[in-house]
Amino acid sequence: MTRFFDEIDWSQAWFSAVRESAGSLLAADDWRSQLNYLALQAGLSNHLELPLRFITQEELPEGAAYEAHISATGQVPTRENLHDFFNALVWLTFPAIKRQLNALQAAQIASLGIGKSRGPARDAATIFDENAALLVLADTTDGAELIAALRAHAWQDAFVMQADKFGYCAEVWCFGHALMEKLVQPYKAITAHTWVVMVEPAYFTLDAIARRAHIDGVVAQQLASQALTTADYTPLPVLGLPGWWSQQDAAFYEDQQVFRAKRQN
Repeated sequence: MTRFFDEIDWSQAWFSAVRESAGSLLAADDWRSQLNYLALQAGLSNHLELPLRFITQEELPEGAAYEAHISATGQVPTRENLHDFFNALVWLTFPAIKRQLNALQAAQIASLGIGKSRGPARDAATIFDENAALLVLADTTDGAELIAALRAHAWQDAFVMQADKFGYCAEVWCFGHALMEKLVQPYKAITAHTWVVMVEPAYFTLDAIARRAHIDGVVAQQLASQALTTADYTPLPVLGLPGWWSQQDAAFYEDQQVFRAKRQN
């Protein structure tokens, strides 16, 4: 029997962050039970220190706000679809960031209620949750040159001229579960909202598990200590990342419908 996640190509670079967490779920007879087992083993909890548990959508009380329910109970409603599956994997992979995002969203709901407009802070948190990519850069001249090119939308400079920097002083972790859902069937125009994290060069000597854990803690602390706005993000056409797509010839980056020039104010 085909399962909803059987179409995922886990070899793709954009799934590297959650690939390890996904392994035992794919092999389990009951992926939701395995999710809860992994959460228990890892001692995961929400920002109120309530144990994290993944429940069915039907267990969400009628009229309850999704984020408020997670905050109040530690229970994450999880449907059998790619969107919620990736969301659960991100909880397993970057639990500190997810805790802090949920705390931000729940606080906004408590303050402003649920209306047609989320408000700027909750909107920024939702964008992070759904569509963020974490761009990790060495806090060096090389790292500064690369982020300057990306922020200037100098795509050829960033992705071609500076391509060798990805790996030794720059890397990208996909975080947003909606972003990963779109990348199951990739298309050129997929663009992430990028959160930039500057690190010491020694970070790039760590193994993948240690790097993820470090970034999880650093970004969670950043989110806890500063007001989050949509101005914090840098757009990143993810299939432009060196080695992330097989069709990266010269013409690829010349497509200005995707690799757009920076808007002049």
